[in-house]
Amino acid sequence: MSITSDQLFRQLQKQLMPLYTITGDELLLAMEAADAIRNHARQHDYTERDIFTVDHRFDWSNLQRWKSQSSLFGERRILDLRIPTGKPGKEGSNAIEALCQNQSADTITLIMLPKIDKQTQASKWFKTLEQSSVMVTADPIEYSRLANWIQQRLDIQGQQIAPDTLQFLVNKVEGNLLAAQQEIKKLALLYPSGILSFEQVKDAVLDVARYDVFSLPEAMLTADTVHYTRILEGLQGEGTPPPLILSTLTEPIRTLLLIHQALDAGKPLAQALKDSQVWNQQQKIMTVAVKRLPSRLLLQALLHAASIDRIIKGIAQGDIWNELLQLGLRLTTRQSFMH
Repeated sequence: MSITSDQLFRQLQKQLMPLYTITGDELLLAMEAADAIRNHARQHDYTERDIFTVDHRFDWSNLQRWKSQSSLFGERRILDLRIPTGKPGKEGSNAIEALCQNQSADTITLIMLPKIDKQTQASKWFKTLEQSSVMVTADPIEYSRLANWIQQRLDIQGQQIAPDTLQFLVNKVEGNLLAAQQEIKKLALLYPSGILSFEQVKDAVLDVARYDVFSLPEAMLTADTVHYTRILEGLQGEGTPPPLILSTLTEPIRTLLLIHQALDAGKPLAQALKDSQVWNQQQKIMTVAVKRLPSRLLLQALLHAASIDRIIKGIAQGDIWNELLQLGLRLTTRQSFMH
């Protein structure tokens, strides 16, 4: 069964299938589809999750051992298999075919692939996967559909904008879905539900004074501790919502982790940046940052961000602004390392 990412929600409501494949170049849609499948699986008591990322050093026998262990204890698990290159090799092809032929009710398997070329689409392993799984395509949104896509996202958070304002927003994000999603979330954090004026949207997108918050990631990634501290103090004084600051900081951290994964899988840096949807003007900063910040430190930073989120929501105790400062310092004070 082949469906688009837009059709996934309806499919999950009908039936949770044992095998899903997500393929395509649109990172945001692929990430959201994977999250939807994992969340739905957890609602059905698939609580344990193991991730296998395939690179040139990957031992496919680890997968068989994992399946044997899963069968032995009878636990409901999620198998998260990621193949960034889309090329599993001969051993991997056999393993995937075996996976398709021996599906278990105790396991939800999620396979993540990039956009697959025509030659690979004709291969036996991919055809078997196509026949045995729910194949979710995460392809880029065409420019002609982008306005509708943005409006649907705004509708979900209870906000509406006039057609000319919507077109203004479409022009500003330049077809980048990650950028569009960031702007949409920004509007939700700044304004209540209802109809948004052109001035409100314009101020959210263009007002540099108000949105010094978007200078924070650059200060963090370029290790400018003084600038980071000053911006954060100014934002605190202006009463900028902490959730907006936190989401703005975590976005590039996740992107850097994706770049690391791609590099570990043997992809060249230029391809890794492209696959991670890094804009041209950001590539120099991200290139320096990925060489300076190891994935271990980035994972620690994401865990720190999660704890800050709990403080913001009132689930945990702590000083939000001090934690936001410490999150930035964790990454600005890290010295360079060689990848």
